Amino acid sequence: MRFLDIKTDYAFKKVFGSENSKGILLSFLNSILELGRTIVDLTIEDPYNVPKLQGMKDTSVDVKATLDDDTKVIIEMQILNHDGFESRILYNTAKNYSNQLDKNNKYTLLNPVIALTILNFNMFDFRKDKGSKEQDAKYKSSFKLFEKDTFTKYKDDIELVFIELPKFKKSLDDCVSIEDKWIYFIQNARSLDVIPNNADNTIKEAYTIANRANLTKEELELQEKREDFLFVQKNSIEKAKREAMEEGLEKGLEKGRKEGREEGERTKALQIAKISLAQNIDTDTISLITKLSVEEIERL
Repeated sequence: MRFLDIKTDYAFKKVFGSENSKGILLSFLNSILELGRTIVDLTIEDPYNVPKLQGMKDTSVDVKATLDDDTKVIIEMQILNHDGFESRILYNTAKNYSNQLDKNNKYTLLNPVIALTILNFNMFDFRKDKGSKEQDAKYKSSFKLFEKDTFTKYKDDIELVFIELPKFKKSLDDCVSIEDKWIYFIQNARSLDVIPNNADNTIKEAYTIANRANLTKEELELQEKREDFLFVQKNSIEKAKREAMEEGLEKGLEKGRKEGREEGERTKALQIAKISLAQNIDTDTISLITKLSVEEIERL
């Protein structure tokens, strides 16, 4: 078997956002979100549709669902980091929250919104010792509105949940919980050739949907084009970073050489000034020769 790379938009939305994905999404959200209750039903909004995805040129995709208590959940797979990303997540969440109301509706009609963002890069550093080289292993984080001193909740209507895939280091044998198995699936499906034995029935169903053999020719072509696009995007960013680093290094070396020359010339001028003073040469003449100020020479 060959499975899709779930981290790409086509594959992610096909697995979690198709019309027949309700059971899969229920299992996934129940394992990831800490709601204090079990989600028993949901509605997938704007389900996966190949023609509608063809024109997408972004590096992310949304799967939107409404839970059985009318909570809105936005699930996003983000491949690449970019400037303003954190603000965009907050903006999109706030927009989905405010867009629930028409002009004359009451605020009491607003339902909670949860933004679940899966990242293929590291975003947060939760280490207490920021000087430590050891990588922080906290791969899941949740942000809510709290009073900053007492941590009193303001309201549970907005929650931001992040999963940083590079921090998830568990092997297949280490994956015991359903959460572990879902994250492992998203992170590693592309590199597997069989469905893991420890996967439960719902996760096995997700692997089946992600099996490339079950895709249409059109879906495979779009998936391959998308993978190529993201590969080029990622490598372009890496190239830009490398060139910027090389340019910065060269500028730093040049600056260092310049500062070194200037420091060497100053040291030489001070030495000349000391010798000249020992020979009772007047300060004005020494200043003219060494380019040092009269005040500097007098301090010597």
